[in-house]
Amino acid sequence: MAEPSRRFSLVDAGAAAAVLVAAAGVVWSPKLSGTVARATGALVPVTVMVDVRGVPVANPDSVINAAREAGKVAIVIRNQPHGSVPVEQVVSLQRQISAVLPDGRVVSAPDPNKDQFPSLDARFVLRGEGRKGADGVVFGNQNLKIGAPIELEGPNFRINGSVTGLQVGKS
Repeated sequence: MAEPSRRFSLVDAGAAAAVLVAAAGVVWSPKLSGTVARATGALVPVTVMVDVRGVPVANPDSVINAAREAGKVAIVIRNQPHGSVPVEQVVSLQRQISAVLPDGRVVSAPDPNKDQFPSLDARFVLRGEGRKGADGVVFGNQNLKIGAPIELEGPNFRINGSVTGLQVGKS
């Protein structure tokens, strides 16, 4: 008696597609591609400057000190978590007001309302690894350019800022 030949059914095709999708997920996973990029030397040091302006905070100095003491912040780029990035420096920025005098001169002075209405104005200098892409710097598998919104999260804060500076390959 001859055995009937085996045919592929719809279930077999679905199983094969699932195996291919799983294999593609392993090959293209961000951790694996980051490991491959690191091993091939494609990742270089990237310094990202993020300015946070006008965030209402009861004690801005405590937020700055918390970020300095933690030594790292978690970042979210375009609603995609990137992970933790070391904080190289946090610089407090002084808010200025300007006025035009009757003779046409422009004068600037520190904002006198800072004591009554405190707000966080700071520049976070972050250090990470990335690579130079065709459309800017690829940082955390996200394309990053000056002006891009970034969310920073520390031990007791979550604030929004924007990228104001990028340096690739500087140690």
